[in-house]
Amino acid sequence: MRQTPTAPVAAGALIVGYAVAASTGSRALGGVVLLIAGLWCIRAWLQRHGARTAAVLTAVGLAAFAISHVLALAIGAWPAVLLVAVAMAAAAWVRADARVATVRG
Repeated sequence: MRQTPTAPVAAGALIVGYAVAASTGSRALGGVVLLIAGLWCIRAWLQRHGARTAAVLTAVGLAAFAISHVLALAIGAWPAVLLVAVAMAAAAWVRADARVATVRG
């Protein structure tokens, strides 16, 4: 059975989480999106690659979230979110998803 890659889920969580928060005016609702997708990714990383990978990628995700707020002051909210989402996707791909693709290939 093919495993869902985590990179698009992790990156999408940042994008959709912000979109929900911005469109509804509820940061908490956007946070729920981030929480659900984040927990799914953490679970997948733990199962597929262990605690170290899960911890590293969780830290990257939290840093991306925090950095997006700082970047937003300089370049705007959407560009900041999209930039950190790309960085998150790259980190998840390199650290987790590419290893699964290589093993299967």
